[in-house]
Amino acid sequence: MMTEQKDNFENKEAVTGSGAAQIQEDTYPAEDIEKGKTMAGLSYLLFFLPLVACPESKYAKFHANQSLLLLITAIVGDVILGVIPVVGWMLMPIFGVVVLALGIIGLINGFGGKAKRLPLIGRFTILK
Repeated sequence: MMTEQKDNFENKEAVTGSGAAQIQEDTYPAEDIEKGKTMAGLSYLLFFLPLVACPESKYAKFHANQSLLLLITAIVGDVILGVIPVVGWMLMPIFGVVVLALGIIGLINGFGGKAKRLPLIGRFTILK
């Protein structure tokens, strides 16, 4: 009986622990991922590239959406920080590094066949 309680506790802890730390990942057919991997990765350089090259790939479209969100965030953030004197200007390089890091994360996920949303901004959907 004590062993059953211990097993139940470990199972419960494993379920709650892994669910809280897990980043949301969408699922797509393996065939779609294989065909759209290259375009998904390249979408972080030119967001519209997958929309032109392979418009039928939902996986590539997912990454095109993520890269468009990143582009919009970068533009809006730069404009806002550029308007704020001194403090905004000092925060601009830090913001640039954060945007670059998010772009690299997306690029790695795109080429790696993963459909993970970008942290902070990835929960929004513009392209359907």
